Amino acid sequence: MEAGLPARLTRIPSEAPAGIVHLGLGAFFRAHGAIFVAEAMARSGGDWGIIGVSLQSPGTRDRLAPQGWAYTALELGPEGETPQVVTVLRDVLVAPEDPQAVLDAMAAPSVKIVSLTVTEKGYCHEPATGRLNADHPDIRHDLDHPLPRSAPGFLVRALAARRDRGLPPFTVLCCDNLPENGRVVRGVVLDLARLIDPALADWIAAEGAFPATMVDRIVPATTPADLDRLAALTGTRDEAPVMHEPFRQWVVEDDFCAGRPDLGAVGVQLVKDVTPFEHMKLRMLNGTHSSLAYLGYLAGHETIADTVADPVFAGFVRRLWRAEIIPALTPPPGEDLAAYAEALAARYANPAIRHRTWQIAMDGSQKLPQRILGTIAEGRAAGRAVPGLTLAVAAWMRYASGRDEDGAAIEVKDPLAPRLAALWQDDPARTVAGFLSLAQVFPAALRDDPGFAADLTAALEGLIRDGARASVAAHG
Repeated sequence: MEAGLPARLTRIPSEAPAGIVHLGLGAFFRAHGAIFVAEAMARSGGDWGIIGVSLQSPGTRDRLAPQGWAYTALELGPEGETPQVVTVLRDVLVAPEDPQAVLDAMAAPSVKIVSLTVTEKGYCHEPATGRLNADHPDIRHDLDHPLPRSAPGFLVRALAARRDRGLPPFTVLCCDNLPENGRVVRGVVLDLARLIDPALADWIAAEGAFPATMVDRIVPATTPADLDRLAALTGTRDEAPVMHEPFRQWVVEDDFCAGRPDLGAVGVQLVKDVTPFEHMKLRMLNGTHSSLAYLGYLAGHETIADTVADPVFAGFVRRLWRAEIIPALTPPPGEDLAAYAEALAARYANPAIRHRTWQIAMDGSQKLPQRILGTIAEGRAAGRAVPGLTLAVAAWMRYASGRDEDGAAIEVKDPLAPRLAALWQDDPARTVAGFLSLAQVFPAALRDDPGFAADLTAALEGLIRDGARASVAAHG
C-alpha cells in the first residue's frame, strides 16, 4: 500500500460449507440475491454461503480474491449513500479455466441450490418460443464434450453427477428477466438432458425443482469514479463494489426440493404463482426501461434519469403505463398498478442512479420478446392501439443499424448484431420486412400482422425524418 492511500478491503474467508452455487456472478446478483441470502443467514442461521461462478472471464474473481471475497454494496439514495460490506461469498470459480471444479462444486452434498443470473441470452434458447436452441454453438459443444461451456450444460452435467453419486438434485433458481423463468429453464434443461441421456431427463423431471422468480433492483455499472468516491467515504479501497438503488423486491415460488434459506424473514415474497408479478415487472419496468433506453439514447440522453428529466420523455413513459401496458396486465395480489407506476417514475428520476441507456440497450433481440413484443401482440389482439411501444421497437431497429441519428457509429452489443445491421435498408418498409422475418425475435402473431408491419414502418419513417425526441413528442 502506498503512503496516504486507503487500505484494501479484506477479510479472512469463511471455511463454512457453501449451500448455494451461483452461475453468472455479476453486479446484479451481488447487489440483490446475495444480500438477501446474507441477511437470511444472519437472521435465522444455516450454511447458505455462496460459491460464485464466472462463466466467461476472471475479472470478478481477480478483484474479489485479494479481499477474501468480501465487497461493498453502496446504496444510492436521493438523500445520500449508505455502504454495507457483504461477506456471504465463500469462493469464486472461473468456468473456462477449470470447468471440472465448477461441476465438483455443484455436485457437493452441501449444495442445495444453484441460482443463475446469466442474462436472457445465457440460456441458449429461442426467446420467441422458450425452447432450447440445439444448434447454438455452446450447446453443440456441450453435447459432444463432458466438460460444458453453457449454463444449461453445467446444470445438466452437474445434475448427472449428483444422480450418479446417489445425491438428490439441487433446486435450480433462475433470477433472470424471463417470463415464467422457472418453466423456461426447466424446459431448456430437460431438452438438453434428453439429448444426452433420456433417463437423466426423467430423473430431473421427477425429482428436481425449478421455482419461478421475479427480481427487481436497479444496479448501474460501477465506474472508476465510484471506486474513488467509495474509498473517500469508507476509508477503505474496494476494487469490486456494487452500486444499487434503495428499492428491492424478490418474489419466489416456494417450491424447493432440498431446503432454502429463511428468505421470508428478510422480505422475500414467497408465493404459489409468480406469473402476475413477473408480467407486472417485465412489462412495466423492463419494458419501459428498454423503451426509454433506445429512444433516449438516440435523443442524446446518457442515463435513464437524464431521459425522464426531459418532460417529453417523462410524459411518454406515463402514457405507456396508462394506455398501453397496464390495460394488458392482471394485477398481482395486493398490488396497485397505478401506484406501482408512480413508484417506478420516482425510481427512474433518482439522480444518484446513473443507469446508462447504452447499458440497458444491450441484447435487445433477447429482451424485446418478453419486455415489449408480448404487450404489443396482446394489445393488438384486443383492439388496443400501442403506438408508443411500436415506436420503441422502431427505435431498437434504428439503434441496431449501428448508426445514431447523426450517422456516428454505435457499438451494438447483441448476439444477432451482424445480422441486425445487415437488415438495415434505405427503404423503411424493406427494413421492417427484414426485421419481422426474425422468428427468434418476433412472435408469429406480429410477423403475420400486416397492420403491425404498416404501423412499424410509419414509426420508423418518423424516426428517420424527425428524430427520436420529436417522434416521442408526437405521441403526446
